[in-house]
Amino acid sequence: MQSIHTIFERMRSNTSGTALFWNDREISYSDFIVMIDAWSERLVEHHIAKGTVCGFIAEYSPNVCALIFALMQAKAILVPFTPAIEHELPEFIEIAGVTHLFRFDTDDDWSFEKCGSPVQNPLVETFIERDVPGLIVFTSGSTGKPKGILQDCERVMRKFVEKRPGWRTVLFLMLDHFGGFNTLLSTFAYGGTAVCLPDRSSESVCRVIQQSRATLLPTTPTFINLLIASRCYMEYDLSSVKLITYGTEVMPPSTLSKVREIFPNAQIKQTYGLSELGVLRSKSESDDSVWVKIGGDGFEIKIIDDILWVRSEANMVGYLNAPNPFDEDGWMCTGDHVELRGEYMRILGRKSEMINVGGQKVFPAEVENVLLEADNVREVTVIGVPHPVMGNVVKAKISLNTPEDQFLLTERLRKHCLERMARYKVPMKYEVVDSENLHSNRYKKIRVGNNPVGHE
Repeated sequence: MQSIHTIFERMRSNTSGTALFWNDREISYSDFIVMIDAWSERLVEHHIAKGTVCGFIAEYSPNVCALIFALMQAKAILVPFTPAIEHELPEFIEIAGVTHLFRFDTDDDWSFEKCGSPVQNPLVETFIERDVPGLIVFTSGSTGKPKGILQDCERVMRKFVEKRPGWRTVLFLMLDHFGGFNTLLSTFAYGGTAVCLPDRSSESVCRVIQQSRATLLPTTPTFINLLIASRCYMEYDLSSVKLITYGTEVMPPSTLSKVREIFPNAQIKQTYGLSELGVLRSKSESDDSVWVKIGGDGFEIKIIDDILWVRSEANMVGYLNAPNPFDEDGWMCTGDHVELRGEYMRILGRKSEMINVGGQKVFPAEVENVLLEADNVREVTVIGVPHPVMGNVVKAKISLNTPEDQFLLTERLRKHCLERMARYKVPMKYEVVDSENLHSNRYKKIRVGNNPVGHE
């Protein structure tokens, strides 16, 4: 556990730094270390030790963050959950083999329960012999049954050993997916401040940024678009933000252009990662460009038939309930269609996301970008739906800023699209829906049709 030990020692030596901003107050690294040590004692009391599969249902908070580091010190297997998956919890507990479970409320109080004696997965059992802590996260299940992904925490931590500047980071990405967990670890590893949110509404995010003077906002294109539509940014001082990172889905260029106006002091950076592979180093061509260079130490990339493949030193150990997705040389097909230009690439969308219209390829993100440029469009999700002649046609689900006659809206949007793209890409159907029906609680687009998809 050399990498984990190095980062723990760095945290312990950061006596003057601020570790967390939570509920309008700051918590120092000195106090945070005391909390971690207290949780280490509790784990012993609850018989949680090396190899124990320990789940916790929570949002980010001081006790939750301290528990995470205590579990890693104990070499346990961490299984983070959020309250939103409560209805799926029994299935997840069975897949992961959770035996101990902590629940946290909004006041950071906690309770504990035992989960019986589930059958342990052979991959999990190897962690006792390897003497390292593990992490289990789940895919979204958008294309079938959720898959349990087992990661080696020592491998994940390795990329944070080299000291880098710390940020006051908004913990926006959710704890129970790899992107959120990666953000949390990097924040503390570099001596930054973890800024916790009461919820992920546009108003709350803006308010907490102002109060905490946050400098880094990792988020999704969907949330950025909702922030723009809400106009909440006009009511708060967001000038402290120096970096915005986005990933998990394709960024519409129209949204990227608008966010640069809202955050003129911030660098805008695209990120790329998968739960199975980790988060790659990335460099955007410029703040106003969706072209990105990815890779870095520990990662290799290649393009086969316009599809991105990645090989990573931080590969997951394996799926708990599905076949290994890596080939014999350790490469994984991401399913992402890309376009190359020198060292940079533009991600067009997932292969499973592509709509085949009479033999022609349509990527939803391209159509969504055009529709977002139209007047009165708040948010849009494009999917493919069956058609007796064309095989599939394009359908747009749209939320509006103000109500509008359906017939006039359809005619206006169809004309708008025909002036900007090939006819086969223009949506044949338009449905007006509430914004809440277009994205998940993770602020990612919900694509329900014959082409479901979801980046992890």
